[in-house]
Amino acid sequence: MNDKTAIELNESNLHQVIEQSMQQLVVISFWAPSMPETAEVNTVLERLAAQRPGQFVLATLNCETQQMVAAQFGVRSLPTVAVFSHGQPVDGAAGPQTEDSLRQMLNKHLPSEEEMKLEQAIQLVSQQAYNEALPVLRELAGSLQDNSQVLLAMAECLLETAQFDEAETLLSQIPMQDQDGYYKGLIAKLELHRQASDSPEIRQLEEKLAADPGNGQLAYELAIQYSQVSRQQEALDILIGLLRNDLNFADGNAKKTMMDILAALGQGNAIAAQYRRQLYSLLY
Repeated sequence: MNDKTAIELNESNLHQVIEQSMQQLVVISFWAPSMPETAEVNTVLERLAAQRPGQFVLATLNCETQQMVAAQFGVRSLPTVAVFSHGQPVDGAAGPQTEDSLRQMLNKHLPSEEEMKLEQAIQLVSQQAYNEALPVLRELAGSLQDNSQVLLAMAECLLETAQFDEAETLLSQIPMQDQDGYYKGLIAKLELHRQASDSPEIRQLEEKLAADPGNGQLAYELAIQYSQVSRQQEALDILIGLLRNDLNFADGNAKKTMMDILAALGQGNAIAAQYRRQLYSLLY
C-alpha cells in the first residue's frame, strides 16, 4: 500500500472525508490485511487514481483495525468499494474486482476527456487567453456538437479576436433554452460592434468606392476605417487585393497596415492565418 496515494480512513477523519465528497468524488475501499485480494483492489484503485490525478479522493478502511467504522457502513463482505458524491453513496461493488470493472464504475461518475478539455478551455477564456482557447474549443465542437457551452465559449473567443461573422453564425445556433445571461451578453457585444462598425464615414467611403471600384486610394482608406472598427477581415481582404496589384502600394504603407493588423490578431487567429499565408506567397 502507498499511504501517500490513499487516505487511511478512521473514526477521527471519517466525517471530514465524507464531507469532501460535496466537492469531489470520494472512493472508499474496505479491506483487511489478512485478505490479499482486498489489498490488490487497493493497488488497482491507487493506479487508477494516479492515472486521473485530482479527479477523485481515494480512502481505504482497514476493517480489522476499524471495525466500528466499517459497521457504520454496513459492510458485509470484503473487498467492498463504495463511491460517494455530495455526501451520499452513489455506486459500489462487493467481491473481487478487475481493473476494467473498477474503471467502468469510476467512469460513470468522473468527467470524460472531452469534459476535462472543455473545463480547461473555459479556464483559458476566463483568463482572456482567447487565441489559446479557440483551437481547443473548435476541436471539442466536433465531438460535443449539442453542447451550447462549447458554442458560447467559442463565440466569446471569436468576438474578442474580431471574428464577428463566425461569432454571429455560432450565436444563431444556440437553442432557445440555452439563451441565458451569458448568451445575451455576447449578443449585446455583437450589437455594439455592428453599431460602431457602420459609421457615416464608412458608408460614405463604401458608396464612393462602389461608384469608382478601381480607385485604390479609396479602397485603402476604407480598409483603414474597417480596421479601426474591428472589421478586420474586410480590411484584410481589401489590402491583399491592393498588394496583389502593387506590393508597394501607398509607398509600402498598405503592406505595413496589413502586417500590423495580422500582428494585432495574433498567431492563433484563423483569419490572420488565412491572410498571413496569402501575404507570404506575395512576399516570397
